[in-house]
Amino acid sequence: MTTEALHGDAIDRRSSSPMYDQLCRLLLARISQGKLKPGDLLPGEMRLCEHYGISRTVVRQALAQLEHEGVVERVKGKGTFVARPKTSESLVHTLMGLYEDVERRGGHVHSDVIRHEREDAAADVAEALEIPVGDSVIALERLRFVDGQPWSLSTTWMPEAVGAVTLGVDLADASLYRVLADNGIVAAEGVRSAEATVASHEQARLLDLTTGAALLRLRSVSRDASGRPIEFFIAHHRGDRSRFEFELASDVSHASLVHVHAE
Repeated sequence: MTTEALHGDAIDRRSSSPMYDQLCRLLLARISQGKLKPGDLLPGEMRLCEHYGISRTVVRQALAQLEHEGVVERVKGKGTFVARPKTSESLVHTLMGLYEDVERRGGHVHSDVIRHEREDAAADVAEALEIPVGDSVIALERLRFVDGQPWSLSTTWMPEAVGAVTLGVDLADASLYRVLADNGIVAAEGVRSAEATVASHEQARLLDLTTGAALLRLRSVSRDASGRPIEFFIAHHRGDRSRFEFELASDVSHASLVHVHAE
């Protein structure tokens, strides 16, 4: 691309701030203003040198810093691109769903519903939902997209009494949790775990990855205020578009206990 999106920017040579730091801030400002958008190709190193009147070393320092912070990504043989924002994954330690997590950051989630039907509960599903094996459950499998990009593949199981209210509802652009809440079913507590795994051939095909690529596997059981399990899901998120985000407190009474175990 040209340096047109950077028109008006300049390095202040009288400033005590290092020139590479100034360049970082100028590029960040253009990104936050929408002049540079996710997926946009940045001008090459030589063009940046000419536009700002700085050395290649300064440019490389700035781009390395922005890459470290996840703001840009370098593709060998193609150049440096504005990185697509990652899912914050605050949903790992809250009862928030992907739809709500992305929506609060101004993004949009779309789902391709692969299946949404009744089935008999397998042993692992029955254990998670605390129902007998073979009981009727509602299974919802979705390929989730964030701002048009494939993001995660999830399967949710709900007891018949809970999931029945979702049958016939178009969940392509709707929040499952809001549909449940509209029917008086609200998650009050739950347990979620996260672990690293790799993509199977089918997962890679759906998520536009190579087989064996890194995935983040989330497993969650949610309960209502009475302690009844209302939902069990397993979701596989693209590892290159996810990060962990935790709220920390020095007061132990506000800390969260994370139980890590091997399977």
